[in-house]
Amino acid sequence: MVQQVNFNDPHFNTVDNVQTQAQLQIMQQQASRAAEAVQPFDALLQSTVERGGALKFSAHAKERLSMRNINLSAEDISRMTDAVNKAAGKGARQSLLVMDNQAFIVSVTNRTVITALDGGSMKENVFTNIDSAVIV
Repeated sequence: MVQQVNFNDPHFNTVDNVQTQAQLQIMQQQASRAAEAVQPFDALLQSTVERGGALKFSAHAKERLSMRNINLSAEDISRMTDAVNKAAGKGARQSLLVMDNQAFIVSVTNRTVITALDGGSMKENVFTNIDSAVIV
């Protein structure tokens, strides 16, 4: 006995429909697992900032500090670190940090002071390749 199949019957599933439904189900499960594994952006940013640690000074910055007779205390470096943390919190990558008549170009991403200027060196200077400024 041969039974006729009505392909227009909504209960009838073709092999393609079954495969598509199975793929869709797998994709939904993968997306659900991925969503559970992703931490919220705020938590990720905070952990990145907390891991940051102390500021580093490039060889060029150390040379400029010495040449321009800029002496930084532990408190000054702490204030600079706080400023870099704030810049990082706003998504900055390269910042001009102005503090006590001194200016510093800082790679926020690498937490490295790139160069240092005193009040005299800052006059009529154009700062390029920065995306933010922090006034301390």
